[in-house]
Amino acid sequence: MPSLDSSPMAYAANPSLPDLSVLISGPPIKDPGALLRYALPIDNKAIREVQKPLEDITESLKVAGVRGLDSVERNVKQASRSLKQGKSLIISGLAESKKDHGVELLDKLEIGMEELQQIVEGRNRDAVAPKQKELLKYVGDVEEDMVDSFPYEVPEEYRSMPLLKGRAAVDMKVKVKDNPNLEECVFHIVLDGYNAPVTAGNFVDLVQRHFYDGMEIQRADGFVVQTGDPEGPAEGFIDPSTEKTRTIPLEIMVDGEKAPVYGSTLEELGLYKAQTKLPFNAFGTMAMARDEFENNSASSQVFWLLKESELTPSNANILDGRYAVFGYVTENEDFLADLKVGDVIESIQVVSGLENLVNPSYKIAG
Repeated sequence: MPSLDSSPMAYAANPSLPDLSVLISGPPIKDPGALLRYALPIDNKAIREVQKPLEDITESLKVAGVRGLDSVERNVKQASRSLKQGKSLIISGLAESKKDHGVELLDKLEIGMEELQQIVEGRNRDAVAPKQKELLKYVGDVEEDMVDSFPYEVPEEYRSMPLLKGRAAVDMKVKVKDNPNLEECVFHIVLDGYNAPVTAGNFVDLVQRHFYDGMEIQRADGFVVQTGDPEGPAEGFIDPSTEKTRTIPLEIMVDGEKAPVYGSTLEELGLYKAQTKLPFNAFGTMAMARDEFENNSASSQVFWLLKESELTPSNANILDGRYAVFGYVTENEDFLADLKVGDVIESIQVVSGLENLVNPSYKIAG
């Protein structure tokens, strides 16, 4: 398998694996939006009971004909019933400072579900998925309104680094060469600082420095797309203030824990059955490349996972717990497969959440 060493062309022998069966716990979630919703640091069963049947619509739509729409209708009725029964519990879970906004979103969600019910009754199959997407956006925003503040302290040795204390989103515009069907594409990426504050903060800081603008895609082998290796001998970002490569620690949030683990893979910690909060489940999962034998060597090189294989089945793979995931491509992710070495990143721009970046070094640098 290709190594995700920070040197793009490096390869490694297959490491020995624990029995994969012990790592699998139910069908994996592969939708990036759902992964991000479940990764939020909240514990509100009532909103999850609204969320799940709305997400299940995706599977229902895979069934052809009337049976598929009948299944969608059951999903909608279940979600509507859960919202009516659990609304007070959902509202009680909203952060006080965000309560008004959350209630407004719930009202929109309620109206939207009535509209989706009408769409289903009218047998307008094509209108179901766009409305589902709209409703799940409301659900996700309500869930974000349940997070009052950043839920833990980053270890002292990393506290002065650029940190993303919350979420941010970026748009990455790529100029595609030698493809008559695709000249340019904008990938929308959500970065999760709740579960990877150091990793996501480092990336946002580099984006604000325009570090990636004009950089080529440096690896595209059907397994991953990778970039971030600057010109010259350095394999990462040289911090002008120190004239040394800025590196960040391996950062993994384990499901059920309150803060990430740093500097060790889950395998090294003996946590073979542990699930990561941000798994390599989705097409377009974004993570940091690093030296294979040095956990804390990541700097600026990033990669996006393109597909599953016998080595990367969702929810049971050798990447989870070894590489730091910090986001997912949520729009146009399928076009990642069309990128080739030499395609150019025209720009990456932060479109939301920049206020969540603390200790930004790009401001110090001017």
